[in-house]
Amino acid sequence: MAIGTRDALVHAAECLMRTKGYAAFSYADLAEAVGIRKASIHHHFPTKEELGIAIVEDYIAKVCSDFERIEKEHQDLAGRLEAYFLVFRASSEGGLLPLCGALAAEMAALPLGLQKLTHRFFDVQLKWLTAILDKGVTNGEIPCGRGARQKAFLLLSVLEGASFINWATRENDLIDDSIIRLIIEEV
Repeated sequence: MAIGTRDALVHAAECLMRTKGYAAFSYADLAEAVGIRKASIHHHFPTKEELGIAIVEDYIAKVCSDFERIEKEHQDLAGRLEAYFLVFRASSEGGLLPLCGALAAEMAALPLGLQKLTHRFFDVQLKWLTAILDKGVTNGEIPCGRGARQKAFLLLSVLEGASFINWATRENDLIDDSIIRLIIEEV
């Protein structure tokens, strides 16, 4: 099945955002990547902000779908966290930054609509992680420690940070899931 022009634009622009950054890519870059004229891009997305919003909204929907799938497929905390870790790691393979982190790095340069979506994106991830960690504490799977919210924040911070270090050094050191156990059991 052939991919539609809008979907091709969103996919290519997402890759550009995750490699060059939002501020550093242009519609000329996107036209070259997709093989169409800039005017055709403007037909689908009159402004770069509208394009960015479409990318982030689509991505948030995908992440929420991943969270639902993970909860259906895994009843225990360890399985859910392992699945989350694999989804997160897959999202930053191939020289790409995680979309959430790439946007956060440019927060001051983002239009207001994208700033709000970036906040929402982090909030969605932290709320989900906090909820499953809370359930893990309630079920006796992990100690309470400093609390689920703190553990969620540390886990997301470590994964985002490791992605940036790998991206900057180009060493592609794979962070393994042992970091999850360290954070949830010790904090």
